[in-house]
Amino acid sequence: MEFKLQEAIEILERTPDTLICFLSGLSNEWLLANEGAGTWNAEEVVGHLIEAEKTNWLLRVETILQKGENELFPPFDRFAHSKNQSSNSIEEKLHEFKTIRMQNIEKLKEIIDSGTPFELTGMHPEFGPVKLRELLSTWVVHDMTHISQIVRVMAERYREDVGPWANYLGVLKRK
Repeated sequence: MEFKLQEAIEILERTPDTLICFLSGLSNEWLLANEGAGTWNAEEVVGHLIEAEKTNWLLRVETILQKGENELFPPFDRFAHSKNQSSNSIEEKLHEFKTIRMQNIEKLKEIIDSGTPFELTGMHPEFGPVKLRELLSTWVVHDMTHISQIVRVMAERYREDVGPWANYLGVLKRK
């Protein structure tokens, strides 16, 4: 295992700008495309990322640092964004995500220093004991997962239009 906080922060800092660059100014046809019933579109993914920033990552880091395994992580509703839908534009949502993410990164830097052992554990309600490095690594890969999801969902719009090239476009390969 080679977890390094600074490397994790490199990705966490870039995710908002990556999404701003990719999604700002796009038509609703791109933003609202999904893969069928029960799947998320790009705008819903951004809503989910906002909820995670508000109620997941940093709260769980703080729980590990302050309580260890003595207290379960605060619950995280992965679908809260669909219950609390905002009428904000995608640009407003992306700005909100960036603002909260940057605040969370600053707080992360304040509460974790070079002496913090990343093997500290907390108690996940489903998984049981989890390490701080696992939580922080998951935060990074969660970003990558949703960036990948957005790209995949948007590419799906043109599945039929690419014709025979679909076989050569990995983003269109169904698993």
